[in-house]
Amino acid sequence: MVRNISILLVLALIVALPFLFRRETGVREWKPGDPVLVIITPMNEAIRHEFAMGFSRWHAQRHGAPVKVDWRNIGGTTEISRYLTSEFVSSFRAWWTAQGRPWRGDGASIILNKSFDPAKKPDGVEEADWAEQVAMYRAFRETDDPRAFSSQIDMYFGGGAYDGDNATRQGLLVPAWVPGKIPPGLIATGEGVELIPEGMSGEAWRTPTWYGTTLSTFGICYNRDRMKAQGIEQEPASWKDLADPRWFGTLGLADPTKSGSIAKAFETIVQVQCRKAVEAAGFGDKAGAFEAAIAAARLPPGELPDEVPAAYQDAVEQGWVNGLRLLQAIGANARYFTDSASKVPLDVGMGNAAAGLAIDFYGRFEAQVSNHGRGWDAMAYVTPRGESGVSADPISILRGAPRREIAVRFIEYLLSEDGQRLWCYRPGEPGGPEKYALQRFPIRRDFYPSANPAFQASYERHRPHTTDDLGAPTLDAYRLAEEYVYHPRWTAGHFGLLRDLVRAMCLDAGQELRKAWGAIVAAGGPAACPRALEALQRLPQVPEPLTWTSGLAMGKKYDRLDLLREWTLQYRAQYAEAARLAREEARP
Repeated sequence: MVRNISILLVLALIVALPFLFRRETGVREWKPGDPVLVIITPMNEAIRHEFAMGFSRWHAQRHGAPVKVDWRNIGGTTEISRYLTSEFVSSFRAWWTAQGRPWRGDGASIILNKSFDPAKKPDGVEEADWAEQVAMYRAFRETDDPRAFSSQIDMYFGGGAYDGDNATRQGLLVPAWVPGKIPPGLIATGEGVELIPEGMSGEAWRTPTWYGTTLSTFGICYNRDRMKAQGIEQEPASWKDLADPRWFGTLGLADPTKSGSIAKAFETIVQVQCRKAVEAAGFGDKAGAFEAAIAAARLPPGELPDEVPAAYQDAVEQGWVNGLRLLQAIGANARYFTDSASKVPLDVGMGNAAAGLAIDFYGRFEAQVSNHGRGWDAMAYVTPRGESGVSADPISILRGAPRREIAVRFIEYLLSEDGQRLWCYRPGEPGGPEKYALQRFPIRRDFYPSANPAFQASYERHRPHTTDDLGAPTLDAYRLAEEYVYHPRWTAGHFGLLRDLVRAMCLDAGQELRKAWGAIVAAGGPAACPRALEALQRLPQVPEPLTWTSGLAMGKKYDRLDLLREWTLQYRAQYAEAARLAREEARP
């Protein structure tokens, strides 16, 4: 009897422990009838958990009821974009036809057209047809009412500036506030001092339709044990270091068509090569002025105002080509390409890959976890100084959001100090996350060292509670942003094309690429095989030669799948030629 009672007491204690040690929130649990917020996101489970719990508590304390966040996690930004456009087109079509209006076969392309201008009728289009197109376009873009049409999702959380801008141009996003009505203390203090700038060093951090919530950089994670096995003594510090043939067959990389963040990292690599070419041509200190003059002139792509020398544009275009070749060389060293950007640092930590490209928080977090208990730091992460921009992960409200008021409050929470603490505080700290150390960069200026006394005092107040010291040179996002200047004209217009080019060049023709690169390495390396290297590095010539200028228009002129197919076939053929030439050049 006594034994049974003892067992029951132990069981009761086990059941009670979570309640005894649970942090007291003073907030009741969510129940049916309380608010719900539906958010689509590529963010990981740790972020979803912490912000759902944090927002619910915050909302209950300020508005009297907790909120249940209904996360829709269907994949990366590419999958999210496809899903949202499909849902919006379907809902809008039902609303449009319910009013007795016929649906056009090109209706979807009209309402989502990113360059549609109602004031400019194209040549050859009949007036009646154009009037119908304009009416449909305006009906979609000027309606923000869930009773008309809606994706039934309130918000889009995550991705990058490209994804936010793309969704804006498709008409999927709407501002949270009218201009000038953003509550004080979110993007600026009550005195008007900026807390969240519109952007830094050419990178956008907020726009009227999306608001950056956290900052990211890109870098290289690497395993020192695997490096030693490969005979590599110098730790990588620059993107070009990953093109070293000694990394052959050991790099972990992610598919840029699946991950918007990795696509941005690849664009960054090309951007850096443009900058280096411009500097080598003697225009490094003039690039900003030249780009401003080009923007003011509003000329067609590639054309220059009189004050900008042609040699400057030649340098930009040569740097662009150099960047593509660097991506190809890095891809040639790949062991694999994965759909998941988070897999790469995991594999590097376990030694399944020697190195790889990583988003900063994935790389730093995995290095910390992987090195725990080892006795030495086998895994490391580095952001190449001056070679990585600092980009923002946005939050936005979708057109026709059914729960718009709650969505606006979620943005208020994310941009407030309460929400920003979750990105960088240690679990268990007052105001910090409950369970997961997110180890992300907050976007607010008052979390970093500053010459502004109020911001500096805020930084000192947060500093004892953060996982990392955000004042360290490698962790101060504002300092890192100042070290890298992004010129959008150089690479932004090729962003979508770059994703598909890398896919054709390094994934769809990946087996042939690695065979060719392996043959070149076996024959003594690139310097010993000039003919093979030339064949390997040719840019696509179909359906027309790919250049900096032609690449800006290819996405509009040709079907995407046709481009991928033709590029892949060309690359497979030239890689086979490169492998043959390498074997010939290896002969005595």
